[in-house]
Amino acid sequence: MVSIRRLGAINRTYRHLTRYRQILRILFKYGFHDLVDYFHLDHYLETGLQMINRKPREQIFRYSRPVRLRMGLEELGPTFIKLGQLLSTRPDFISPDYLDELRKLQDNVPPFSYQEVQQIFQEDQGKDPAEIFTDFAVKPLAAASIGQVHLARISSDSLKSTTLSRKNKEASKRDVVVKVQRPGLENIIAVDLEILAQIAALMEDHFEEVQGHQPTAIVEEFALSLSREIDFTIELANIHHFCNLLSGNPTIYVPEVFPELSTERILVMERINGIKASHVSELKKQGYDLSLIAERGANLVMEQIFVHGFFHADPHPGNLFILPENKICFIDFGQMGRLLLKDRENFTDFLLSITSGNESEAVNGILKMTVHKGEADRDRLALDISELVGRYMHLPIGELEVEKIHLELLKLLSKHKLFLKPNLYLMFKALATVEGVGTMLAPEIELLALARPFMKKIKLDRVHPRRLVDDLSTTGHQYLSLLRDLPGETRSILTQLRQGRMKLEFKHRGLLPLERALYRISNRIAFAIVLAAQIIGSSLIVLSGIKPRWHGIPVIGLVGFLVAGMMGFWLLISIIRRGKL
Repeated sequence: MVSIRRLGAINRTYRHLTRYRQILRILFKYGFHDLVDYFHLDHYLETGLQMINRKPREQIFRYSRPVRLRMGLEELGPTFIKLGQLLSTRPDFISPDYLDELRKLQDNVPPFSYQEVQQIFQEDQGKDPAEIFTDFAVKPLAAASIGQVHLARISSDSLKSTTLSRKNKEASKRDVVVKVQRPGLENIIAVDLEILAQIAALMEDHFEEVQGHQPTAIVEEFALSLSREIDFTIELANIHHFCNLLSGNPTIYVPEVFPELSTERILVMERINGIKASHVSELKKQGYDLSLIAERGANLVMEQIFVHGFFHADPHPGNLFILPENKICFIDFGQMGRLLLKDRENFTDFLLSITSGNESEAVNGILKMTVHKGEADRDRLALDISELVGRYMHLPIGELEVEKIHLELLKLLSKHKLFLKPNLYLMFKALATVEGVGTMLAPEIELLALARPFMKKIKLDRVHPRRLVDDLSTTGHQYLSLLRDLPGETRSILTQLRQGRMKLEFKHRGLLPLERALYRISNRIAFAIVLAAQIIGSSLIVLSGIKPRWHGIPVIGLVGFLVAGMMGFWLLISIIRRGKL
């Protein structure tokens, strides 16, 4: 599991300096040299920066800045590609022109060699692919930054009974796809995440306008999400869980997986022979009912979100296959979202309050769906929500668009320094994506109209007698636990007070610039002392007259003066470059 270890000042350890240079080289290549000053990286990487050509090629400026950012992220590799894809779902954090470009991020990279595939199989399975599969394609079907996919064939006799049961079992177990993780991926991502954590901390230290967005929290959430995505055993468990939840729905088909052949870096699953949802002309040609497919797809996502609270977070057309009888098959279960029951209820309350014109309930719903520092101005928030409600309350629910409501909501929240919970961003992304797919297949589809029955069921379930009894029982148990623990907790507090072990912690803000200035001053003083020692030592050697000599002057002394001159010139340039003598 990838984790973020907090970095200290980078110039104290020079840890990950090579990767920093690679990142900076690519930033300079695509014309983002201003970001070095923006994030104050020059204070940390002064030595590394001097080894990098800061001048980008002139041709690169024919592309817009958002396009250059996308190109740079693609060259930076898997961590930054995934980060760009995450940021493309955050219109509160990124401006619209960048959002549109980040959504185009491509995850296609050159494949790695078959020898490396064999090595991964030997390390994880103790066998070569040829010993496991009756047929294994050496050339990958597709390659991405996380891994690549190979077609393979396996005999059903060699499989254990732990695989998921399927109709026509013998036929479905013949052809499989094998997903193999890119070698060394975990180490690359771990380094990149630590660097991103450092940059996020710099942003919070220097820019008050982004502090509310909590960049460090975004990076930590991103690290958790990415660590789940590169552990294929988690994806396998997701498929099992997804299959169990939706086993009673005849409109969906979940690919079969083979746990006994899978590891953290290898995932073996059934090959799906269907038509991608994006191939609309082919679907029409084959006689599929596009309106039915769009409705079924929307209902499946609604069921995942509102009923089970466990949903496919990236249902784009490439991850949806259409099978005979208009069945829908989801693939790629690396990104899955989870919603607690209270989050589903809060979202339902908010959406229904907007359509019914209930401003007070809309305010309560927003505050329950967000995180915020300090007390929100409820009156001002109510006025802004009133304006939002006024735009939508007179429209039929079928005419409402999830993505438009999402954008309007994020603008409102950003104004009041309120921020959606991370799992709700994923939910909005899933709903907006499936809305786009549904519109592509059947322009007349009304997503929120299809969602209404699910939301009504949530409202009715809340007042169901069994639910009321369960809530009452849970609340009573919590109060009893509180009363039972109160004497012990009080005694512990009094004991700490009596023994003087209770302490208050104070956190200073705004000292980082001073710390950097003092560190730079101490570096220059130490440098100047070494320079003075070099000059004095060289002078003594010159006066001693030791051999070898050049024109009667000791060569070692001359070399010493030359080195001292270079050091002095370097120090002078460094001082002038910062604009302060």
